[in-house]
Amino acid sequence: MKIISLMTLAGAAAFGIAAETRAADVQENWTKYCVSCHAKDGSGNTKMGRKVDVKDYRDPKVQEQIKDDKAYKIVREGITEKGQERMKPFADKLTDEEIKALIAYIRTFKKTS
Repeated sequence: MKIISLMTLAGAAAFGIAAETRAADVQENWTKYCVSCHAKDGSGNTKMGRKVDVKDYRDPKVQEQIKDDKAYKIVREGITEKGQERMKPFADKLTDEEIKALIAYIRTFKKTS
């Protein structure tokens, strides 16, 4: 099934469709798994986001501090501090490619002057 999906995406890429499909998938994953804490705009301005002190992804300084490899590990494994889960792991819900796409999506929140 995955092979067929990959072939479909590869074929769609040849026609310029994959970027749209991928963007829709990333936004769907962001909405499904991330918005409740990180907010639709990446601000972290949600009840849960404030509770666990989520960073504002719109802030260029925060963006500079986020390294792709560390972000990847966090999304896969989650964050636990002092025995408290701050972020659930998503390795069982998202593929490696989906995680990488979400990290790229996070970069789009950065405000420019």
